[in-house]
Amino acid sequence: MVVVGAGLTGLAAAMRLERERVVVVERDEAVGGKARSRGRDGFTFDVTGHWLHLREEPLKELVLGLLGEDNLARLERRATVWLDGRMITYPFQANIHGLPWPSRLRCLADFAVAHMRRRRGAPAEMSFEDFVVERFGRGMARHFFVPYYSKKFRGIALDELRTEWLKDYFPMPSAAKVLGGALGIRNDRFGYNARFLYPAEGGIGVLPEAMLAACRGRDGFDIQMSASLEEVDLAGRRVRLSGSAQWLSWRALVSTIPLSDLLDRIPGLPGHIRDARRTLRSTAMRYANIALRAPSPMREHWVYTPEPDIPFYRMGVYTNAAPRMAPPGGAGLWVEIADQMGPVPDSDIVDALLKIGAIGSAADVLFMEHHKVDHAYIVFDDAREKAIDTILPWLAEAGVHSCGRYGRWTYGSMGDAILDGFSVAALVAGAAENT
Repeated sequence: MVVVGAGLTGLAAAMRLERERVVVVERDEAVGGKARSRGRDGFTFDVTGHWLHLREEPLKELVLGLLGEDNLARLERRATVWLDGRMITYPFQANIHGLPWPSRLRCLADFAVAHMRRRRGAPAEMSFEDFVVERFGRGMARHFFVPYYSKKFRGIALDELRTEWLKDYFPMPSAAKVLGGALGIRNDRFGYNARFLYPAEGGIGVLPEAMLAACRGRDGFDIQMSASLEEVDLAGRRVRLSGSAQWLSWRALVSTIPLSDLLDRIPGLPGHIRDARRTLRSTAMRYANIALRAPSPMREHWVYTPEPDIPFYRMGVYTNAAPRMAPPGGAGLWVEIADQMGPVPDSDIVDALLKIGAIGSAADVLFMEHHKVDHAYIVFDDAREKAIDTILPWLAEAGVHSCGRYGRWTYGSMGDAILDGFSVAALVAGAAENT
């Protein structure tokens, strides 16, 4: 058994394949994938904010068993939207009392019209833009959803974006909550991430490290670090790794790397698979980790920033969730920037952080590190569903199980990633028993 990628899905699969000989292949020098942490000068940084909102009890029990009750903080979300020069409680659509009165009344009137006219079709039948206009009205769409999702976050026209990803991850307040929020009732305790867990020390990377520790020492388990996948030979059921002329044989191959990258490593793809692969789209993200010598004046865990004069679309304060991610008296922040913005100068980021009140002084910044994520978000366009319905069964027939958020070319939480690893492990183990 070969597992490609030691992120949460790959490690979860390895944990459950206890009776199999498993070789995990990881291109980086540490496990975790996008759920890893890095340290510098006493600061700990993740690949932007990674919060554990675990709905399933077995997942909670797993994480508690791996990390221990003492190293898990139980937190209630503090999130806002920076709009019109003020902080508005998140979710925006249930808290428009934060807008100036003229904007608030326009949003409320448009919501009332949308509510009366709403069709009863499934959201998946609409574009995302049509959905937010129909569900919340043109006022809210114009103030937040369109500028945030199209111009700042996703970077694509919203009429191209479908809505399959909305399930479980998009706050859907009732009409009563929208009305109450317009009149001044604070609605900040609903949505999938209203409460979450986070390691008290070490960043989110302590979770995949604990998963790896659970696998180590087990008979038949091996992990090869700093080794990337170079080629997949489907007919011979073997893979070649970087820097090696040797091949690893497999009875089943579990791949958690991006689906497009996996296909690019399989020579001689059939025409229909090659055509489907061309339609797979994703967006990249740049982010910066920022170390402060002083506490952040901001109390939020994260903030959405749809306005065009702010170069990042979201930012957050690690140390508002876990103070030990910085030395005493310091703070750790991150900002997320859509790739189409290109590299953003440090000075522009600092100016924006000053504007929204995330730092007290430019002199508080000790250092800033810039990084890039090539596949940050999958594009749910018209072609996606047909492509994965073509590609994934073809791979499975060849003994290749592409799974996880990027392996399935989907959207999901860290909990979803772990559960997908468990599901694939059960599938592979069941197939082994039947042969």
